[in-house]
Amino acid sequence: QVQLVESGGGLVQAGGSLRLSCAASGRTFAMYTMAWFRQAPGKEREFVAAISLIVGSTTYADTVKGRFTISRDNAKNTEYLQMNNLKPEDTAVYYCAASNRLYQTMHAPVENEYPYWGQGTQVTVSS
Repeated sequence: QVQLVESGGGLVQAGGSLRLSCAASGRTFAMYTMAWFRQAPGKEREFVAAISLIVGSTTYADTVKGRFTISRDNAKNTEYLQMNNLKPEDTAVYYCAASNRLYQTMHAPVENEYPYWGQGTQVTVSS
């Protein structure tokens, strides 16, 4: 099993920045892909970004491209989401996810590809 714990959420004004972290523990050697998803009130959970833990390839949702950056520190078993120029529509609970499947661009945004999930961290962007 893999355990994921997110941190770094909070309240920020529009135009501001936050960095989310996701620390993994357990069978981390079995992880090959990590991602961030988010769920706004009254909406379905949606894909934000994903990264290959082996080669560092990344995929982003169009809504965050150019503003958010996903990265990883394999030595620390941690992934990050740097969020810049935040907008009120970015307000959501952000979830970290991990997969034991090799990273593939076409599969990275698919929620069902990820068997491991964190509890989520709230990000609120005020206008």
